[in-house]
Amino acid sequence: AGGMNAAPGRRRRRLLPGLLVLLLLFLPFLVLEAAGAARDAIIPLQEGPASEHRESQRFCYTNTRVPRWHDIWTRTQIRVTSTRMIRVTQVDSEEELEKFSMWNLLFSFLRGKLNDTSIDVDLYSSKTCLKVELLEPGTTYSVVLFRRFDPKLFLVFFLGLLLFFCGDTLSRSQIFYYSAGISVGLLASLLVLVYMMSKVMPKKSPVYFLLVGGWSFSLYLLQLIFKNLREICKSYWQYLLGYLLSVGLLSFAVCYRYGPLENERSINLLSWALQLLGLLLMYSGIQIHPIALGLVLIAVCTKNLDLPLQWAFAAYRKVQSSKLGPTPPRLLTEEEYRLQGEVETRRALAELRSFCQSPEFSAWSTVSRIQSPKRFADFVGGASHVTPGEVSVHEREFGLESLFIDEQLFEEDDDDD
Repeated sequence: AGGMNAAPGRRRRRLLPGLLVLLLLFLPFLVLEAAGAARDAIIPLQEGPASEHRESQRFCYTNTRVPRWHDIWTRTQIRVTSTRMIRVTQVDSEEELEKFSMWNLLFSFLRGKLNDTSIDVDLYSSKTCLKVELLEPGTTYSVVLFRRFDPKLFLVFFLGLLLFFCGDTLSRSQIFYYSAGISVGLLASLLVLVYMMSKVMPKKSPVYFLLVGGWSFSLYLLQLIFKNLREICKSYWQYLLGYLLSVGLLSFAVCYRYGPLENERSINLLSWALQLLGLLLMYSGIQIHPIALGLVLIAVCTKNLDLPLQWAFAAYRKVQSSKLGPTPPRLLTEEEYRLQGEVETRRALAELRSFCQSPEFSAWSTVSRIQSPKRFADFVGGASHVTPGEVSVHEREFGLESLFIDEQLFEEDDDDD
């Protein structure tokens, strides 16, 4: 029991030096933050030319503009450009700039130190504030607020539209299957690599516990990689190309090993997932929330409510027909009448032959009552029901020749009149 009670005491004694180190490290920052809050004034931001500064400052933008329908793909940004590395911290109000927060300080260290930073301003936010901290003396930076059409928002909306309406086709496409598999493989390998790097670091340090925290450190490294992607591509393009080729070929091999989806339920799940992703992209690609929601509802109704619309149209036609009375039947044309007669005649003759060949047909009694038993037997065997002589007589009386003779007679009567 004594050994069990001594273990927590030893753990506390191990943690106390680390906590004291943390307090000693952050105590100067506490004093600097309090002094800076009392010394620096907040500079209001407005649309217009860029303003240049040489000291650490705090800025706030008050949004008084009401979003309208033509702002669906409009982006409002605050851009900070400097000659050297700076740290930019964004908050939502002036009160957060005034008060000190340990978490904000920790996150400010986790954020990348850049010389070109862009902050997106939500159209519905009433106020957006930021703090610019100089990391090196003699740094000059400029701050500008502007509003412009953002093609990225339009591309996101268009991509969501394609995914939603083409999700059924894409879920059955082999090209999409291999492309999506390679992309997921590249992203998953990067996440696994960063996670393994974070696992290598020591876990007993309280600094690591506060600053890293497992996957948060992985996400921070990913954010740092994407922010410096251009520099990485320029400096280490050979390694990047080798990584993409190796992981891409491995992902392609895995996709080829298992093959495209064949189960109908799996295909349906993939199709629904693509459609849901398309709706989310459509909603996030439009800045005006009511318009985004309305377009999403219109897309859903257009794709999935075609049968109810057909039923509603059929009910409307029935109501209209009951009000207007019965519609008169349409008369057949001469060509339609001739074709219908030929079709019905062939069908009736086929039914007659099948009946004559059935066991229910009394052959002897029928043969005894007809004048030409041989002709009847030929007809049952598949011969024509009329002779060539009867066909020629019919053509003379009712065919083109008879019509020509009738026209000649009518013309002679008209001449006599």
